[in-house]
Amino acid sequence: MKKQKTVSIKAKLLGVIIPVVIAIVVVLVVAAYQISAGTIKKYSQNLLQSSVENQASQIEAWLNENLASFQMAKKIIEDLKPSDEELKTILDGYYGYNSNYPEGLYVADSTGQLITASESTKKESDVTNSTWYKEGLTRVNMAVGSAYQNADGVNVISASGILNDGSDKVRVISADMTLDRIAIIVNSFIEMNDAEAFLVDKTSGVILANRDSSLISQTLGAEGQSHFYQLTAEKAAEKDYNFATLDGNMTVFQEVDGTNWLLISYIPTSIVLSDLTQLRNIMIVISVICIALLCVLIERVTHVVIKPVKEMTRVITAMTSGDFTVSIKTKGNDEIAVMSQSVEKFIASMKQMISEMGNVSGKLKNQADSSKGVSGEMSSAAGIQSQSMSELNATVDQLSVSVNEIAQNATQLAGVAADTKSDSDIVESRMQETVAVSEKGRKDMERVGEALSDIEVSIHNLEEAVNKVGTASGEIVQIIQLIGDIADETNLLSLNASIEAARAGEAGRGFAVVAAEIGTLAKNSADSVAHITELITEINNLVEDAVRQAGNSAQDISGSAELIHTAVDTFDTIFKNIQETSTLIGNVVDKINQVDQVATNVAAISEEQAASSDEILATSESMLQQAKNISKNSDQVEQEADNLAVSADQLAEQVKQFRI
Repeated sequence: MKKQKTVSIKAKLLGVIIPVVIAIVVVLVVAAYQISAGTIKKYSQNLLQSSVENQASQIEAWLNENLASFQMAKKIIEDLKPSDEELKTILDGYYGYNSNYPEGLYVADSTGQLITASESTKKESDVTNSTWYKEGLTRVNMAVGSAYQNADGVNVISASGILNDGSDKVRVISADMTLDRIAIIVNSFIEMNDAEAFLVDKTSGVILANRDSSLISQTLGAEGQSHFYQLTAEKAAEKDYNFATLDGNMTVFQEVDGTNWLLISYIPTSIVLSDLTQLRNIMIVISVICIALLCVLIERVTHVVIKPVKEMTRVITAMTSGDFTVSIKTKGNDEIAVMSQSVEKFIASMKQMISEMGNVSGKLKNQADSSKGVSGEMSSAAGIQSQSMSELNATVDQLSVSVNEIAQNATQLAGVAADTKSDSDIVESRMQETVAVSEKGRKDMERVGEALSDIEVSIHNLEEAVNKVGTASGEIVQIIQLIGDIADETNLLSLNASIEAARAGEAGRGFAVVAAEIGTLAKNSADSVAHITELITEINNLVEDAVRQAGNSAQDISGSAELIHTAVDTFDTIFKNIQETSTLIGNVVDKINQVDQVATNVAAISEEQAASSDEILATSESMLQQAKNISKNSDQVEQEADNLAVSADQLAEQVKQFRI
């Protein structure tokens, strides 16, 4: 019969425990990698989204800052309503003022006329058909339009709007802004390392800013571009601006408010996960080392735990071959130790039993030698002894089977601002004097009409009064000229203040309103001065006429009645004009006062062994009794002594198979 191949308990335990440990470590590494990858991707998505939102905000802030300056300049021009020459002077103030719009502001009208700063090189062959002009006609406030190439072939964006400057032409004011600042924001203001961004016009699909300058002005998704740009163009065309992974790139989209631009930022997933991949490789190496160490540790622990079982198996195996000279060293107080103690007791019992069996066989031989004379009873006792020996052999066989069961069972048991006011007060004072003098002259002329007897005195007084009026009128003219000069200077200062306020942007808005009001008051003052000058000239003419008439009256008093009446009428007119002049000067004073105010988250087996021992004992007792009978009947077994001696020799040979 072919011997069955045996597998040790240690091999079985290692064959189960080691694969389970390896499987657990692999599952933990894979789970940790997947969780970490998901967390890093989510963090990267949020960081990329935050970065693109910040860039869009900076672009919006830049545009709004420039638009505020443009709108302020537009409002100043609309408030001042300047002539073309004055408008050009204002535009000169913006030329080269800001690097974002070096050409400054420019104005065009429906006739195709283009008004620019004196030093500007901007030219347009067909103004009314230009992109910025058409867009400007569609809005009142200045706003950013589509990007386009100017006459120099440079990509620019224009902010334009309708200009209401009081002229009878439809005008549009505009300013060209370069894309340099936007390109810097798009290419350099990315918060995430190794990420890139580019700016696209949603309407035309034209790329406005990109780190790769060769792609600027190309249409997104054009032939020859990478597969990533093709996929981005398709997603933009569908107006799907949600996060997506395109051609291995984590991609986010952000619309720029106030424009028709789309800012796209992306980063290769491989770069985001590069550190994680390195960590994964390190984890794999550490896992392999841990598995190796665990395997060694498990093998050693298993070896220590299994060693007593192997020793017991060796002893039991030896016992089954009849060797009872083996012994077991018992350590500990576990189940294996209890089994070892039981086997040790079993060996001791077997040794004693076999020893006794040897003694019995010797005695039998001696008795056989001395009992040759006993025949009948010896034969019967020999038959019974033979039967008892058969039972003893059967018991010993059963004991061997029990020992084998013990060996098998044991094997199975091993498991995370007033100078003007002062001058105006002087003018008002002088005007009051003029009014008083005029009133006096008028009354004198009335007295001349009422009493011709006093006409010479009256005429004399009249001449003096008229001379005073002439003198006062001359002084008034000088003062009026001074007021006119002040008004001109005030108007110029107002214009300069408006320009400086426009340059200051949003911070100069309040000052611009005050400057515009001062300009308006200065213009009204200039108009009043012109009117007063005309009245004074008329007064001077009237005074000269009065003097002439008075001379004629003095030479011919008799015929002067009619001339006197004429003089009275003339003085009435003079008085009326002076009163009007006084009123106008009063208004000028009020205006100047206004100007002044404005500036302020094992038992059965043991039992079997015991039972077997009992059986052996019983058999031994039976043998002993039979031996006694043989002894008693020795005389009767003489003729069977040889057979008994043969049986005794056979028993001795069987007992010799056991080593004790």
